[in-house]
Amino acid sequence: MGSANREISVEVPPYLKEYKDGTIERTAGTQVAPPGLDSKTDVVSKDVVVVPETGVSARLYRPNFTTKTHDKLPLLIYFHGGAFCISSAADPFYHNCLNKIVAEAKVFAVSVNYRLAPEHPLPAAFEDSWAAVQWVYSHTKKDSEGEEGYESWLEDGVDFDKLFLAGDSAGATIANYIALKGLQVKIPGLILLNPYFWGKDPIGVEITDTARKQMVDKWWDFVCPSDKGNDDPLINPFVEEAPSLEGLACNRVLVIVAEKDILRDRGQLYHEKLVNGGWKGNLKFFETMGEDHVFHIFDPDCEKASILFKRLASFINQQQLSE
Repeated sequence: MGSANREISVEVPPYLKEYKDGTIERTAGTQVAPPGLDSKTDVVSKDVVVVPETGVSARLYRPNFTTKTHDKLPLLIYFHGGAFCISSAADPFYHNCLNKIVAEAKVFAVSVNYRLAPEHPLPAAFEDSWAAVQWVYSHTKKDSEGEEGYESWLEDGVDFDKLFLAGDSAGATIANYIALKGLQVKIPGLILLNPYFWGKDPIGVEITDTARKQMVDKWWDFVCPSDKGNDDPLINPFVEEAPSLEGLACNRVLVIVAEKDILRDRGQLYHEKLVNGGWKGNLKFFETMGEDHVFHIFDPDCEKASILFKRLASFINQQQLSE
């Protein structure tokens, strides 16, 4: 029976529809780009399984050079966006952006492919991402068996003491969660691009933009069946039950927001909380004027996206020099 003849149970525009028979129809974020050599950026990628029990995987990226002839490079662990319910590490939008980031910043990258809601309600995405980070830490040494895998692909090129966490939108939410959870070591930096933080009570433009406020409210209610609603600590880092931002396991934070983004004021508030709170690291904050949420994902070749990628590269490489 076609979807046109089935009754919709829940619609989460512009991402998906859930039918009463349990079928999920995603209307965005379903395309897949294969890994391999990207001729435009000269970056090469491959897919690996991270947690066989759950099927969590990751896409690895590195500059296409013989690493033994170069200094070891930082490692970026990246979490994609998509409101926790669409997209993947293999999404062409993310694949193209990661190629550009790796080429611009001269880093290795692990793009985490966590499980999606509603098939896997939150906190599954957070748990998968935490498992992926633990996997990275457990594979920082050469495989004694000499197998062709993560170690043999990256071991000669990665400086594991220069490990950065990054994400956009929902992925930025995950990156913040990981940095607060308690890493084995304090990492050089955390990068939050148009972070998806939210809350029950409106702030800033949310007060007057009721249509978009209700839309984002609905997203979270759909992916996270919590009695705390939009004040769940997973999405609202400012509620009393949330871990204190003083505990961020990083020396530096980069926050980038977009002027027209309904989530902008939450990113601004995060910045203010770090500035005025007990966190003692260095903070950089930028606002991209005239652009909306994750514009750089949808148009990575535009001038403002190029500026954003250069900011990321500068943040990573400046930290590299200051360590």
